[in-house]
Formats: sequence, structure tokens, C-alpha cells
Amino acid sequence: MSHMAEESGSPGQRRDSIKTTVGNMAGQRRRQQAVSVGKERRDAVVRAKRLCRVDYNDEDGNIVDTDVAMDDDKASLEDQIVHIVEELKSVASFTGKGSFQKKMEVLRRMRRLLSQTSMPPVEIAVQAGVVPILVQCLSFGSANEQLLEAAWCLTNIATGDVDQTRALLPALPLLIAHLGEKSSIPVAEQCAWALGNVAGEGEEFRDILLAQGALPPLARLLLSNKGSTSRTAAWALSNLIKGPKPKAAAELIKMSGIPEAIVRHMQKGDEELATEVAWVVVYLTALSEMHSGLLIEAGLLPPLVGRLASSDQLSLLTPVLRSIGNLVAGDNRKTDAVLAAGNDIPGSVVGAMIKCLESQHRTLKKEAAWALSNIAAGTLVHKQLIFSSGAVSSLLHLLVTATFDIRKEVAYVLGNLCVATVEETGESMTILEHLTVLVNRRCLPGFINLIKSPDIEAAKLGLQFLELVMRSLPNDQGPKLVESDDGIAAMELFQFHENEEIRNMANGLVDKYFGESYGIEEEY
Repeated sequence: MSHMAEESGSPGQRRDSIKTTVGNMAGQRRRQQAVSVGKERRDAVVRAKRLCRVDYNDEDGNIVDTDVAMDDDKASLEDQIVHIVEELKSVASFTGKGSFQKKMEVLRRMRRLLSQTSMPPVEIAVQAGVVPILVQCLSFGSANEQLLEAAWCLTNIATGDVDQTRALLPALPLLIAHLGEKSSIPVAEQCAWALGNVAGEGEEFRDILLAQGALPPLARLLLSNKGSTSRTAAWALSNLIKGPKPKAAAELIKMSGIPEAIVRHMQKGDEELATEVAWVVVYLTALSEMHSGLLIEAGLLPPLVGRLASSDQLSLLTPVLRSIGNLVAGDNRKTDAVLAAGNDIPGSVVGAMIKCLESQHRTLKKEAAWALSNIAAGTLVHKQLIFSSGAVSSLLHLLVTATFDIRKEVAYVLGNLCVATVEETGESMTILEHLTVLVNRRCLPGFINLIKSPDIEAAKLGLQFLELVMRSLPNDQGPKLVESDDGIAAMELFQFHENEEIRNMANGLVDKYFGESYGIEEEY
């Protein structure tokens, strides 16, 4: 999950950290970009590239079998590949009787070798010179069966490393061209799959594809009512628009019919289609408030929230939660709209998120906590909505029992619940009722454990919460509670820390609330 990794505000504000409550920090955090390079789909890395193994229908509607007996011995496999490439070279230009059937036979053998369930021999095939022959097989006027076999081979070659993917650059113009309306649907789908794999390699390849015009024809395929076509197009598009550059996403969302198609697929598509479309929504909502607004206007919220409430599939709930988290990281009106869209579902949006917090999936717990942290960074009404739900019990449990990354997300939620911004002045105020309840329910040890972690962001979050407790609780209860939970020792870990900001913050808190001479009397 990429958060929002840099704080906004002037250097002076950042240095004055003792006066900066956890709510200020989290409030800034929710405004920052929700996608960072290299962390997209971090819990589903294999989604970035996909090997094509499935059978397909030939021109007569018959299933073409991909099974073939092969020797997995590396030397034998290399010999097979080299031999097939040489055969392909010899039949590629042959025009005699039976040449097409022979070419198809060799192409199928190549495709089968590149489609085996173990690691496909992509590197061997590329080194043997297969790509130029496959590009030749994509030439205009070729039979659909030949185009399909060639595109399938290129699809699986594109699952290789960066150098093997780069070898496919000469094929890109033809793969893009075969996305056109005159192409058969199976050929267009296979070419979209190949391009999705290329886009999944990284920013360099996305830029090349965008420069060569891959976005409009892929967007046209997304408009299709055929499930496999729109599903493949959505997956390829999500690879093409992800990353920090908003230009491609901005072009996509402005194309005629795209917002409506996204909403339609989210509403009526099966879970696989909805999953791929939800990843498109993740990147669109992460990159621009304008994109989010257009999707909301098109009617995205009811089906998106509906999927959150009704699905139990990790693959779908992950992008749905991320999309909702992005939307509620915008202005408070969008948060209101998301919450209102959940009025028709049992338990509301927050209730659906609580189910994710209580699931067995680490990813769902983390995504749900992140989305709740963005809601909790909103208005007083938003904070009270979460606080009055069953979320607090689940959050407090996770603060103690969950893995570190989830505990940090949970800490942001709890911190946000305790601080509100006065609209007239922009200053922060403590919600003492919330803070008192959380402290009485033993949240302090969880925040103190964060201070002891090597993660600077988490340590700062913990220190800010301790500052809030010591400053806000009446009758000097705060310092006493912090001391009784060994909070002083945790703060003193930073006495000589290399990070100047957090060192000054920790030392300043100890000096302010326990005195510069703290500990001297005990020594004597």
C-alpha cells in the first residue's frame, strides 16, 4: 500500500513536532498520493505479468488443446526450442503446397513449449531468434489462426525479464494494430494480453506503448459487453496507466463511454471482470481528484460499495478497499458520498470494513485500516461514526496482536479519532472523550511499542500520540500513565538518535513532562 509517504507543510512546521499532534500528521497524510512506483499490487505481484496457458476456440469453435508431452530436462528443452525456431524460419517464407499447415504445426509446437506450466524457456527462444519470425507471422492479411498463435507466443515471451521483454519492441506496432475493430475478437484479446505483459514490465515500456498509441484501442475493448474481452482490456489498461504519471489516466477517463463502462462492469460483471476493473479504478482515483469526481458522477459508488459488502474474495476486495480508501482520501464531500452510498447495505460501509478488519487475510486488514484512517481524518461526524461503531474493539485488538504494518495503520485510525480541526481557525483540538476511552482501554502500550520500532514514521506516530495524552488528559494523568507503561524508557531510546527531528522530539517530551533532572534523584 503506498501511502502518502511525505508530509506537507513548511520545514518550520515539521521541526515544531512536539506541537504537531498525530491528527495533524495523519490529516496531511490522507491528502498525498495513494500510489508510489514499485509498490502497486504489492500483495499480488504475479498479477503484473501473466503466462497464457488456457485453451482457446479455433475458427470452427473447437477447443484447441495446449497439452503436449515434453522433456523438462534443460538441455533437451533447449534443443527442442532451437530446433523449432529453425523449422519456423524455414517454413515462414515457404509458399508451396501445404505450407500454411506446416507453418501452423510448427507455431503450435512453439506455443506449447512457451505455455508449459513450469518456467517457460523464454530466454532460449529469444536467443534462438524467434521474435523476428513471430513478428513476420503478425503481418496484415495473415489468417486469424496464425495471428493468434504468434500473439500467444509473444504474450508468453513478454513474461520474461526486462531484456526479453525489450526484444519484443519490434512487435509492438503490429500487436497494437491488431487491436482494431477489423480484427477477430480472439486475436484482439490475445494482443491485448501481450501488451498488458509488456506494460507490466515498468515505466519505460508503458511510455513506449503510450507513444505508439496503445491506449485508445485498449479503451475501446473495455467498452465490450463480452466478458473475456473487457476483462483482458481492463487488466492491460491497469498496467498501462499505473505509476506516478497522470497523463495516461487523464486521457482514459476522458474517453467517450469509459466512466459508464467502468460502472457497468462493476455493477453487472462477474467477480473476475469486477476485479480487473477495480484495479483500473484504483489507479484512476489515486492520481486525480478530477478522475474520482467523474467516476462518482457516472454512478460508481453504489456498485463499488456493494462489492465491498457482498464479496468474500480477497482478489476483488483488495482493489475495492483501495479504491474506496483513495476516494475518502479526497475532500470530505467525497467521504460523505461514499458513506451515503453504503446506507442501503447491511451494516454500512464502516460495517463492511469491520468485517475486513476481522478477516483472516493480512492484506484486507491492512487495506481496511488504511481506508478507515482516511475516513477518521475527516470531519467530527466521520470520527464519531467510526467511534460509535464496532470498529474500535477490532482496532484495539489489532494494535496489540497484528503484524507491524497493520499495527501502524491501526495507530493512524486511532490517532485520527482523537483529534479534530476547528474549521474557523484551522487549529487542532483534542476529542477528550475519544482519547480517554482509548487510553482506559489500554491503547498506550501499543503506541509505545511503535516508538520502539526501527520504523521512523511509526516511532514518530507513537511519540505524537504520547504527546497528545500527556498534554490533554486532566490532572497530570497523562505523564503518570506514560511513565507507568514504560514510555519514558521508550522515548529515551532516541536520546542520541541520528534523525534530528525525532531525537529533538523525544528529548523535548522527556524534558517538558518529566523535567531535565528526571532520573537524577533515583541515581542518588
